[in-house]
Amino acid sequence: MSVSSAGEHYSRKQKGAAGETAAVQYLSAWGYRVVDRNWRCRSGELDIVAEYGDALIFIEVRSRGGSNLQGTPEESVDQRKIHQVRSTAQVYLHMKGQYERQISFDVISVMLNDDMSVASLSHIREAF
Repeated sequence: MSVSSAGEHYSRKQKGAAGETAAVQYLSAWGYRVVDRNWRCRSGELDIVAEYGDALIFIEVRSRGGSNLQGTPEESVDQRKIHQVRSTAQVYLHMKGQYERQISFDVISVMLNDDMSVASLSHIREAF
C-alpha cells in the first residue's frame, strides 16, 4: 500500500480506479468515445472499450505508484493477460453483435504520485 503525506493508505483497487479515470480523461481529450468501462464476463474484464473513428479499441490500463523498481506498468502485461483480454474481447464482440468492426488492443500505462495524482501517462497503440 502507498501512504500519502497525510498518512492515508491507498489500496491496489483505488490505484487502479485512479489510473482508469486518468485514462478515460486522456482518451476523451484525444477524441475517443468511451462506450464501456470494467465490462465483465466469465472469461475476464475489459478495463475500457472505446471507439475511435470506425475502430473499436480494447484498452488495458495498468497503473503503479512510487518508482519503477518493479518495472513499468506496461511491462506487467504478460502473455497470460494478453490471452485473457483477447478472449474477453471475443465474448464482448459476440454479445454486442459487433462482428464486422475493425478492432485494436491498446495499453495505457499510468504512474501515480503518492497523493494519487498522475505523474505520467503513456498510450501504446496496437500493443498486442
